Amino acid sequence: MGFKKINKEFSFADVVLESSKKHNRSIKNMEKLNKSIDWSRVEDILMSHYTVGLSGEGADAYPPLLLFKCLLLQKWFHPSTIFRTYGININSDPELENQINDRWSFKEFLQLPLSKPSPDHSTFSRFRSRLSKKAMDQINTEILRQFESQGLTINEGIAIDARLVKSASRPISNDQIKKFRDKHNTPEGKLDKNGNPLKFCRDLDSDWVVQKDTPHYGLKEHASVDTNHGFVLATTMTPASVNDTNYLPYCTIYSRHTNQSIEKVYADKGYAGKPNRDFLALNKIADGIMRKDSTTAKLTKYEKNRNKKISKVRYIVEQYFGLSHLHDSAKRARFTDIAKNKFDVWYRQAAFNISRGLKILKLGTV
Repeated sequence: MGFKKINKEFSFADVVLESSKKHNRSIKNMEKLNKSIDWSRVEDILMSHYTVGLSGEGADAYPPLLLFKCLLLQKWFHPSTIFRTYGININSDPELENQINDRWSFKEFLQLPLSKPSPDHSTFSRFRSRLSKKAMDQINTEILRQFESQGLTINEGIAIDARLVKSASRPISNDQIKKFRDKHNTPEGKLDKNGNPLKFCRDLDSDWVVQKDTPHYGLKEHASVDTNHGFVLATTMTPASVNDTNYLPYCTIYSRHTNQSIEKVYADKGYAGKPNRDFLALNKIADGIMRKDSTTAKLTKYEKNRNKKISKVRYIVEQYFGLSHLHDSAKRARFTDIAKNKFDVWYRQAAFNISRGLKILKLGTV
């Protein structure tokens, strides 16, 4: 099989509606989105990683770029986004399918003829499982490089932080978690009561952590953000009990998307310590980690003033956390599988950065 041939050609419906197209503000916004990114370069990356459609049998598959853009629409038009005033409420894959079929502007963005239906909602789910971290890293790098080519510099400084994310499943005790994990690792535990492969199971990747005397059951998102323009440079998910400080090297390494070296890393007191300072020194990156009192010495006046200056810069990563919670319900995991949740935050990264770049360049309002 190959990929479906989706040619944007005029149908009778297109001809009838063409005269009203220039007065449709939603379509104009979608056209700006299409022109703001060189999608052919994103498509090249997708095609290099997406092997579906290379056999000679079976039905043709949807082009990966079309599916990628569909999932971007889902992120941009989440029910809690600024677009809620437009009555667009895409909180699930079935609703994404419905909205694509319902909205002319969405089909314009996807370059999908009015006469062609949306991909089935199950296609979106399968597409998520077929993309790798490497593919998403390359796509996010490509997006940032395109904005850099338009004059937006990044890597002058990055701010790193982490936030707790509630599990998609109800909380259970550590003993129950262990019991479920042990059962899931057996052949019988992967089957339902009818002997078929399990389609759904509870979250077995989350765990417990106590923060500010409050117990939390779920995951943790680690992220780094460009201090100049607020682009999300790196993000990933771990169980909640993982210590924040262990992920400063990860976030730093995956933050470099251009040939420009990272100049400085900013982080709060939770990342203080010799291992992280040594990592930054070894890589010739300026140390912007806030200091904290030790058992043997209190902070000096100079160190306190230094912390205040750093806090005025590193707030931008907290701004990303706040915006993504407001517009994407990011404080609660969407899936019960950590691999799917990682993909979800990488997709949010792409959607967030495109939206951010367009606003900075005043090219769009997404």
